[in-house]
Amino acid sequence: MKYDIAIIGGGPGGYTAAEKAAKAGMQVVLFEQDHLGGTCLNRGCMPTKALLHSAETYAALEHAQTLGIQTQGVSYDFAAMHRRKDQVVETLRQGVEKLMKANKITVVSGSACIQRAGVIACHGETYEAEDIVIATGSKVSYPPIPGIDLPGVYNSRDLLEGGGREVSSLVIIGGGVVGVECASIYHCLGCEVTVLEAADHILPFMDREIAQRLTMILKKKGVKVEAKASVQKITGIPGEMTVTYTDKKGAEHTVTAQGVLAAAGRKANLDGLFGPDFSLELDRGAVVGDDMGRTSVPHVYVIGDAKAKNIQLAHVASAQGENVVAVIAGKNPPLDLSVVPSCVYTEPEIASVGLTEEGAKAAGIPVKTGKYLTGANGKCLIEGTESGYVKLVTDGASGRILGAQLVCPRATDMVGELTLAIQKGLTADDLSAVIHPHPTFSEMLFGAAEGLRLE
Repeated sequence: MKYDIAIIGGGPGGYTAAEKAAKAGMQVVLFEQDHLGGTCLNRGCMPTKALLHSAETYAALEHAQTLGIQTQGVSYDFAAMHRRKDQVVETLRQGVEKLMKANKITVVSGSACIQRAGVIACHGETYEAEDIVIATGSKVSYPPIPGIDLPGVYNSRDLLEGGGREVSSLVIIGGGVVGVECASIYHCLGCEVTVLEAADHILPFMDREIAQRLTMILKKKGVKVEAKASVQKITGIPGEMTVTYTDKKGAEHTVTAQGVLAAAGRKANLDGLFGPDFSLELDRGAVVGDDMGRTSVPHVYVIGDAKAKNIQLAHVASAQGENVVAVIAGKNPPLDLSVVPSCVYTEPEIASVGLTEEGAKAAGIPVKTGKYLTGANGKCLIEGTESGYVKLVTDGASGRILGAQLVCPRATDMVGELTLAIQKGLTADDLSAVIHPHPTFSEMLFGAAEGLRLE
């Protein structure tokens, strides 16, 4: 069986590449060893957000009396929450399946193995393709901690599949996006949560000011957050797990909980991908590729989380999937990954795009910043969400918007406007000239820009 392009991995990068290739007239075969949709759709972004919505709705009802609503006897059904989450995932998964079918893409269920350039084996069958795209994504990476493999230590997949894990107390090792979002879910359901982060602040790859604000908010809600925490060992049995760690001063502490979540990172998923006669350049277990996705082997490309030093976000993989098909078609378009929005779905939401104030100063750029506090926004006051801000980072000489950080309701929806502003080289004056509807959360973007204009 011969194809124009073979794509290994049916996540956001893989199925996007498959669709674009098919629409470009290519004969496409797509290999997926699990369900179409990849980690994001099946055991990452989408199920997490579905559970977050249920958990946050429950938490909001518990405090509805502040809105004049009496809700005695409100409770949640953990199993029902997971059933609804599963329904959402199944609906989205079926959408991807229909997309592949509509574009006449051959989908092969199974683990693909590259035998040599242009040749792939799966289930004893051989498939040939002019070009191969590696889009196998990533998998959970476990830190070398004694006891990390004990029963009672879970990963994010354990919490999202098979009905999840209902616990009354949880220690989360890792304060990245997965860690803080899971902390939000379980805290909303009344669970006692402790977050241990090895770096000097949670969300270590985001702006320090954002991390400090989220830490303050989480602690105010009752979540225990410990930065510069070095986990030494995990002991115990399911239902009574003890984590031993040292704090920033080197003092040893223990915390006991019903369960432990290992959320300390992910690594490229290349298991069984290469046959004995095939190899390409790797860096720390991930595939090395250039800006066009080209690897060290001609006609073999890599996109998404499988790519070394890549931004591990579903929307980055999707963009690279579309781009790599254009490269294969001979168009060689540039893909600018300098302006990629990042989102964290806590309460309040967090979003960031472009340069931080610290990053701009480090680059030698004269910086001016504008900040608008949520307490000054009518919609935030109405909804009782006043602990946050919108911050714009601009070039002090030209006024051009270089970056933005948001800690506020609907931050993940509003960051798109700021991403466009940065990509198009707009200034704070340009943004303040846009009429934003009232009353809305988006008025905070205008407020931050207007503050800069009036300085």
